[in-house]
Amino acid sequence: MNTAVVALALCAAACLGLSLVLTQIGLRYLPPLRGACISVPSTALAFACLAPALLDTSGFRAGSAVLFALAGCLFPAAVTVLTFEGNRRVGPAITGALGNLTPLFAVLIALLLLGEVPSSGQLAGIGVILSGVLLIIGAPRHLPHAGFGWAIVLLLLAAFIRGMVQPVVKLGLEGWPSPFAATLIGYLMSASIILLVGTMREGAAILPFRNRGWAWFIPVGLLNGASLLALYAALARGPVAVVAPLVACYPLATLAFSRLLLGAGGLTLTAGLGVAITVAGVALLLRA
Repeated sequence: MNTAVVALALCAAACLGLSLVLTQIGLRYLPPLRGACISVPSTALAFACLAPALLDTSGFRAGSAVLFALAGCLFPAAVTVLTFEGNRRVGPAITGALGNLTPLFAVLIALLLLGEVPSSGQLAGIGVILSGVLLIIGAPRHLPHAGFGWAIVLLLLAAFIRGMVQPVVKLGLEGWPSPFAATLIGYLMSASIILLVGTMREGAAILPFRNRGWAWFIPVGLLNGASLLALYAALARGPVAVVAPLVACYPLATLAFSRLLLGAGGLTLTAGLGVAITVAGVALLLRA
């Protein structure tokens, strides 16, 4: 297996895992929509500043740019809001674990759009990874059942959107193999949409820079942006059936950073077993 694909996918997972933990801190001060209206536009601005040095337009394809823009209408904008709200309700560990259902959607849509048929070994690895991360999920006892159920719905929708976007971007990268262009266009679209929605709902108050919580969402946005860029770079080099499950290991990073930054307690026996099974699934996938 291509070492660069593995490294990029795991880098995306690490950045995503850390961003979930920092999001939990930021959500102590700001609601999800306001946080998203800071994180997504700030990252779009950062990528726009880097564009003169990093954007290669020599391989430009209008069709690919359209696919990147279509993907950007949903991701990261919609996924960010859904994930922030789910994170606020159930915390980063469960949010990350439920996000691991993304490979199921990504692999299925890649099969339909790209004709990428996963091997039996890859399917086995995906199954083991998903089995492990599902064990990590433990319903929080302090939440009412209805609140927990609503959070699950939001996070499943986020996983579906994320899984749907990956094959679409992969298709665009086949025409214009520029991960930076895919990330830049996607973020510009997402920033425009999320600011429009935020302004329509809350007016000028959507950018509450007088509240100290806003500062947390800038590194959250940058980490999400770095994760997305690494993900698209991996997709440009490898199949969705390999990249998506590797990125789906980010709950491991979430658990580690939660322990480090939030002082979360030790793993339960079930969660520890889930971590071990997830690692085994990654090993199986890499050998496939």
